[in-house]
Amino acid sequence: MTENSDTISVATRLRNNFLTGLIICAPVTITIWLTWTFIRWADSWVKPYIPDRYNPENYIQFAIPGTGLLLALFAITLIGFLGKNLIGRSIVAYGESVLHRMPLVRTVYKSTKQIFETVLKEQSSSFKKVGLIEFPGPGSWALVFVSTDAKGEIAAKLNEDGEEMIAVFMAPTPVPTAGFLIFVPRSKVKLLEMSPEEGIKLLISAGLVTPNWTPQPENPVAEPPVTQPQVTQP
Repeated sequence: MTENSDTISVATRLRNNFLTGLIICAPVTITIWLTWTFIRWADSWVKPYIPDRYNPENYIQFAIPGTGLLLALFAITLIGFLGKNLIGRSIVAYGESVLHRMPLVRTVYKSTKQIFETVLKEQSSSFKKVGLIEFPGPGSWALVFVSTDAKGEIAAKLNEDGEEMIAVFMAPTPVPTAGFLIFVPRSKVKLLEMSPEEGIKLLISAGLVTPNWTPQPENPVAEPPVTQPQVTQP
């Protein structure tokens, strides 16, 4: 009986040690692999367009990971800086006028530009709120990201009952890169205090990683102001 207990204890310890090592090593390994894959992907797109005389790898005779990514970031920043002045805006306007004359290209360009302008606008509130809606039926709740208010024809058709509609994005688990765009009444959305980053972690982990939350008192009791005693001068 004692030998069996010792065997079980050793097996349990080995299993626990393996799981602990897996928890430590797996996130580090996956992070390094994803970072390295992204750097190589960026280099494969940028390096072929670098002239040989400006490519540092031709002088040091070995590859430098991340060179293409750094050059891409520098080029994008430089283009953004030049695009703010008068000459840069004129060049951009001329290039857009050329694209707008192309039947298929202009549709793709306008849609892509509008998406980036909406998402990257500093004052934009899109996808900055997380909420819950009843889906697929009453009593079942799904996590959504609030996109924007319903506008245009959709708002005119859906707001006939006098209730304001909003657009929400419902992403699947565990890969939240695709999903459904749903228009729901604002009153049907339960807004949460968690950030979009915490909401994405909750989705990817299938509910295993729950963000910390401290309930706030609904009606905090205000302390009475402290009054200083008045001193009368004789």
